[in-house]
Amino acid sequence: MVTEADTELRDGRTLHFYDTGPAAGGDDLPVVWLHGTPNVGEPPQPLFEAARKRGIRWFSYDRPGYGGSTPHPGRDIAAAAADVAAVADALGIGRFAVLGHSGGGPHALACAALLPDRVVATVGGSGLAPYGAEGLDWFAGMCPSSLAELRASVAGRAPLEEYLAGSDYDPEMFTPADHAALAAEWGWLASVAGRALQGEPDGMIDDNLAYVTPWGFDPAAVRTPVLLLHGGHDRMVPAGHAAWLARHMPTAELRVLPDEGHVSVLTAAPEVLDWLVARAPGRTPW
Repeated sequence: MVTEADTELRDGRTLHFYDTGPAAGGDDLPVVWLHGTPNVGEPPQPLFEAARKRGIRWFSYDRPGYGGSTPHPGRDIAAAAADVAAVADALGIGRFAVLGHSGGGPHALACAALLPDRVVATVGGSGLAPYGAEGLDWFAGMCPSSLAELRASVAGRAPLEEYLAGSDYDPEMFTPADHAALAAEWGWLASVAGRALQGEPDGMIDDNLAYVTPWGFDPAAVRTPVLLLHGGHDRMVPAGHAAWLARHMPTAELRVLPDEGHVSVLTAAPEVLDWLVARAPGRTPW
């Protein structure tokens, strides 16, 4: 069962958050799910059963501008760390693991870098590297729709708003494996994206602008365990982004699944949960 509530921040903003609740015996591993772009923050239903078997408690939140969370114009990627800490505080959670997919990947790394005393391990799946990263052709291999959206983001807020107002869903951004995953249990992603798109576009716009401006932290500063999971055929965020991050993060492990795309890589998520559990103090994988 998922409960929902709000927490008020010192700057007057509201964060809407979600929680599956602690295990009956209290011996659980809290894992914060950081959602993609555009999504709302509901925790990942396709992983509920796998999480239950591993003693994992999900919590999550709508990033600013999505769902029930107040917009935060000008936010950078680093801002997610303070928001996650505020949600954890509201739930009485001290230490936790982090799992971010797609747009949630960079935000997960922010938590790892900026909350080292609270984050025990982090997974970033299908996520971007910093814009302008030295030695990375940042746009290379992106499908035309992703390329156009991110180039509009680089141009600024007004060009991005104009692009998004005239853009349509592009099925070519997904591989056949992605479409198969979306036709099965990961069709859940389409439902949370649909809910995000029903509201104002502030969250999506602020996400995109944050990806192509300074992140507010250096991924190389992360010292806790990190797993970078990526599909070798990802058309939205090419696997070169994960490879760059792995080369620049001393604690990172890179796992590229050669036949998977942006969404279908999530079929490996139960094994990823084992990886998280194995790195939590006092826990062993199931």
